[in-house]
Amino acid sequence: MDKRVKHRSRDKEKALREQLFQGVYRNQLTIAEAVKLMQQISPLTQPEFAQHRQISLQSFKQIIAGKGNPTLETLNKIASIYGLEMGFVPIKNRVMGGEENK
Repeated sequence: MDKRVKHRSRDKEKALREQLFQGVYRNQLTIAEAVKLMQQISPLTQPEFAQHRQISLQSFKQIIAGKGNPTLETLNKIASIYGLEMGFVPIKNRVMGGEENK
């Protein structure tokens, strides 16, 4: 049975992309949430998406479950098709600016 999304509207895809990029920009997404959104934007099934990004299906499923320990190389393989790469970001709930981070 073909599990690919067949009839997703452009508005739905645009909304998912906006959710992904705003979440990344605002540091509001976990890695699992971001990767899950990336796969939802794609018309590919999970096995197809993993194969397309040249990672194992098991690794992919562990990442989206928040249980994996992926390498930066693996995460960059996934993120690169959206023009993203892994990097340093401020830790959530820390004061930035005039005070030192503790």
